[in-house]
Amino acid sequence: MATGGVMSEGGATALEAIVLAGGAGARFGGGKLTTPWRGGVLLDGALAAAFAAPVRSVTVVTGADPKVEAAARVWADGAGEAGRLRIVHCPGHAEGMGATLRTAVASLPADAAGAFVFLGDMPMIPAGVLVRLAETLAAGAPAAAPAFAGQRGHPVLFSAELLPQLRVLTGDQGARDVLRRLGPRLALVETDDRGVLVDIDSPQDLDGPEGR
Repeated sequence: MATGGVMSEGGATALEAIVLAGGAGARFGGGKLTTPWRGGVLLDGALAAAFAAPVRSVTVVTGADPKVEAAARVWADGAGEAGRLRIVHCPGHAEGMGATLRTAVASLPADAAGAFVFLGDMPMIPAGVLVRLAETLAAGAPAAAPAFAGQRGHPVLFSAELLPQLRVLTGDQGARDVLRRLGPRLALVETDDRGVLVDIDSPQDLDGPEGR
């Protein structure tokens, strides 16, 4: 991890994590990220993964659901991670994922060497793949993402080289165009854990293995 510019002068990782939690969850019927899940709320799964990553801090971007900020603080307090939690509100959240990601990246420290982007409704991300993504970035990849059975999953780790492109995103496509332009330069890290693909779109999804 000491190569590729992902370490700060003090020797600590200079990577950051972002959790996108600004959506209205309309297909879910609203309140998706604060719906009960495994003794807590759905957002807890994404927070646990983000804080398990080799990062200095975790920025949670809020928007449509006013309960998300409180839920994030409850989890961080309980996990002893309140000091690494950053909350950023996106006033333009109705624009879509591009706005929430743009807002998050604009708030990051100027010396950030890269940023993991987690989705708040993906609670099953395996912690073990996160260090491997960071190692791939340190080896020179401009971005890295996990893949299960050849299918790209989340989170995506973007290098500092790409952060300026994320600061000007618009619409609801997130960073899809940025990743498409990378082509084969986007490094895929294979994992045998399907959690990198699992998201919760509807209440029925909570009735399956991911919701238990």
